[in-house]
Amino acid sequence: MIEASMWLSEKEASEVLRVDEQSLEVMRERGYLKPGPHWRSSNDPEQLPWKPKVFYFIRGCKEVIEYWQNIDDSSAQRAA
Repeated sequence: MIEASMWLSEKEASEVLRVDEQSLEVMRERGYLKPGPHWRSSNDPEQLPWKPKVFYFIRGCKEVIEYWQNIDDSSAQRAA
């Protein structure tokens, strides 16, 4: 079982959080997922500096994703 306090790779996080990897990247680029509390880069010297692997903190990401899903649900209900 995956613990909510775990740091997972992008692929693993997308499976656990049920969002695709591209969505995680977009959320990171737009600043919804912040470096530190939500994600971190690998410090493997072979991956630096161009495209290091990203690891996601599941609990923090889940809170943000659920928040935005609730906002989208509310907007859809108001539009109907």
